[in-house]
Amino acid sequence: MKKIVLVLGSVTALLLGCSTDNQPSQPNIVENLPVGVKLVEQHSGLGEGKVSIPYSKYQLSNGLTVILHEDKSDPLVHVDVTYHVGSAREEIGKSGFAHFFEHMMFQGSKNVADDEHFKIITEAGGDMNGTTNSDRTNYYETVPANQLEKVLWLEADRMGFMLDTVTQEKFEIQRETVKNERGQSYDNQPYGLRTERNGETLYPPGHPYSWSTIGYVEDLDRVTVEDLKAFFKRWYGPNNAVLTIGGDINKQQTLAWVQKYFGSIPAGPEVDPAPKVPVTLESDRYVTIEDQVYLPLIQLTFPTVYVRHPDEAPLDVLSDILGGGKTSLFYKNLVKDNHAVQAVVSHPCRELSCEFQLIALANPAKSTKLAELQQRIEESLLEFESRGVNADDLARTKAGIESSTIFGLQSVSGKVSTLAANETFDGQPDMVDYDLQRYGNVTAEDVMRVYRKYIKDKAKVVLSIVPVGQASLAAKSQNFELPERKIVTDTVHEKVLAPEITDNFDRSKMPKAGPNPNVKVPEYTRTEFDNGINMLTHSTDETPTVTLLLSLEGGPLLDPIEKAGLASFTAQMMNESTLQMSNEQVANQLALLGSEISFGASGRYTQIRVNALVHNLEKTLSLLEMKLFEPAFLQEDFDRIKQNLAQQLQQQLKNPSVLAARATDILMYGENNRLSLPDSGNLATLNNIQLEDVKSFYKKYYTPTKANLVIVGDIEQNQLKKDIQFLTKWRGNDYQIPAYKPFPEYSEGKLYLVDKPDSAQSVVRVVERALPYDATGKHFKSKLMNYPLGGMFNSRINLNLREDKGYTYGASSQFIGGKTLGRFQASADVKQANTGDSIAEILNEIKTFSEHGMSESELASMRSAYSQSEALSYETPSSKANFLNHLLAYGLEREYRDRQGEIIENVTLAELNEIARDLLEIKHMQVIVVADAQKVKPQLSELGREIVEIQVPQ
Repeated sequence: MKKIVLVLGSVTALLLGCSTDNQPSQPNIVENLPVGVKLVEQHSGLGEGKVSIPYSKYQLSNGLTVILHEDKSDPLVHVDVTYHVGSAREEIGKSGFAHFFEHMMFQGSKNVADDEHFKIITEAGGDMNGTTNSDRTNYYETVPANQLEKVLWLEADRMGFMLDTVTQEKFEIQRETVKNERGQSYDNQPYGLRTERNGETLYPPGHPYSWSTIGYVEDLDRVTVEDLKAFFKRWYGPNNAVLTIGGDINKQQTLAWVQKYFGSIPAGPEVDPAPKVPVTLESDRYVTIEDQVYLPLIQLTFPTVYVRHPDEAPLDVLSDILGGGKTSLFYKNLVKDNHAVQAVVSHPCRELSCEFQLIALANPAKSTKLAELQQRIEESLLEFESRGVNADDLARTKAGIESSTIFGLQSVSGKVSTLAANETFDGQPDMVDYDLQRYGNVTAEDVMRVYRKYIKDKAKVVLSIVPVGQASLAAKSQNFELPERKIVTDTVHEKVLAPEITDNFDRSKMPKAGPNPNVKVPEYTRTEFDNGINMLTHSTDETPTVTLLLSLEGGPLLDPIEKAGLASFTAQMMNESTLQMSNEQVANQLALLGSEISFGASGRYTQIRVNALVHNLEKTLSLLEMKLFEPAFLQEDFDRIKQNLAQQLQQQLKNPSVLAARATDILMYGENNRLSLPDSGNLATLNNIQLEDVKSFYKKYYTPTKANLVIVGDIEQNQLKKDIQFLTKWRGNDYQIPAYKPFPEYSEGKLYLVDKPDSAQSVVRVVERALPYDATGKHFKSKLMNYPLGGMFNSRINLNLREDKGYTYGASSQFIGGKTLGRFQASADVKQANTGDSIAEILNEIKTFSEHGMSESELASMRSAYSQSEALSYETPSSKANFLNHLLAYGLEREYRDRQGEIIENVTLAELNEIARDLLEIKHMQVIVVADAQKVKPQLSELGREIVEIQVPQ
């Protein structure tokens, strides 16, 4: 059930309050608390049969709430600092501040140099980020357990010692970075302004949700650095924060560190709870966006309640019945009948209010008129009203909740995020069982009641997104104009002073890490069956789940070039009807089990993925057997999929990143190779595919002769052998994967320009063919070599284009290696006005690196990052399954990781720099630009490269 997974948010990442013997776990009580720390609550779980997260809750004298959760299953820790401030706390005219400061928090503090936060965490073998939404901002790190003190030192330094380091220069750079992010994620993306315009229309001026989190460019241009500092001082105090730490921790030591680094930071101003402010509309509001899209979109939005309101749960169930997958009324009435390429219903909820959203992408083969689509949506609502709620509707909901909850048990980060969010918004970290109960108690009468109360005949926002110049396709003429923004806000002119903090230790000294943890590569059992299947299994009882991944080698590489997309099309048909059950019946059975079975084809493989709870595994595998061996291949399913694919391919051509990827493949591999076309093919090749082609592909290539099988979870080997007998008895003929035709050769690097008129940004790629994958050879070493060039946040390319120049939201480079092919690629989405400058900087960074190589300090940084990151590699069943699948795909043994470790430790600077000279030759690299050609050509002509304008085939 999609909405449950998303909106419970916190409910999807939990921990059973049970150990392996099903007894409640007992958090260790810290007997001698550090001075200034008090125990608020000790939560040991809710006992047998209940789902909960054990934790201990403390508070410092400055108001900082601290939550600790022990999980010794992996040698890592996850730290989350959540501040109860998002865009909803901003003033009119100062939108985007919360998100802006998320960026500023990575720009150094009193004892941490500019951009060093990323570098320190990366060298510690960890990963990190920050996120902002309307209601909160959080910063988080996952690191090996021996790095915990260092993370706490870092987070405390930017909480208490940030203001004095916020300079005008940093402010200006990050202001440009935020603008670039808006351009990349909103203005230059099809449908990118949908959420912002919907909020502007639904909420009255001044409502906390009437502007988007990213903010308006004019507001970002208006404010000063002192405005930003004042915002930080108002909201970023310890009394408005929750520090949550989970993983392999020692509570006594952890609390001592927390008090040491956070205890002396003074509390900020008192923060009152934000009032709940749901809205109502007096009449329907119709608005239209003309956008760079091919498929018209309609969205109906009804205002409802707020998160954890008593009516939230039945509204979520209603959204699932109406638009939750193939069992829904929307699928039956819009998608299956080809009136829509996609149709969904959701009920996203936030702290202050919720929205009931009904969305459909029109299928132009039927009609582009959104008024007709709106009519079908409203007819579906009337059908629901007449039909009511049946037993399977509620059963599917409850099974979906159970499944998503238990699958969410698999990562420490998920559990920590759950505790942090629940504490921030409700003051009660473990609300898992409460949430499960309120959804489990929803009745059919509840669902019908909320439908009548919030949806039936109620006023709504109707948003139409149509191609530029085709406003006539909108559902109705626009009857609502956004009111003029009245900016009444004061600019802060006086200098905002940082608080005075006194410590009895030297904060300028970064704590040293403890001993490196002992990381164990997953143990596995290898079995080779006489039908050709190679299987690796790993048993773990951390959660009662099973993940199965079946890979058939070949995939899209087996397509005839004139019918490119056939493997992908066949996989989609495998997700449809069987000889025994209709498409909808199969979907219903899977939903009742809380299981997933999906077929897909990409890259070099056709893959079948199964996720199931242990107690439903046998029934799920029975459904897999039916789907794998008894596909119906109905003409009506084929026609619908083909029509939808055609519309999706048309829409993709509006996406500049897709155009860049397609242009890259054509240049790298030539038009005569299957590799030059996307996995799904293009419009011309799709048109050549017939149902008989699908049947033939299935018969010829769905065989076990080149199959790899990975199973990870709470499994018992003897029972497993019985459960998968249908796979081990499977028989089929072998087949050959076609050889590649010759690739194009280039005597010199050129600049290839794909014209996309009215683009808000430019997409830049610098590419060259490179080495295929190897585990311990030159390709592996090329990835080590690339680390300081473009392989991390603090890389030369990213620091130059993002942090120094403000040209982009992010820039990177990488060596991508597959089984037989490889590629070097540097990429960035950049400001249109600086397209030429950005290309020049990227090429110069590559050239300088090729000529002079990395430094000793960069080598040390790479060694530290790679050698310690293994602690994070095998935490979840999914990550374990991916590792085992990697072994099978490349014929590796688990010991290859030991050999990689030896190479990382012993590779010399001279060897890596020689690889840089060999593989990074800019005169052989091709530059690809997707942009408004008329606007960027004058810049590009100054680069000294021949400019070739190309078109991406439809």
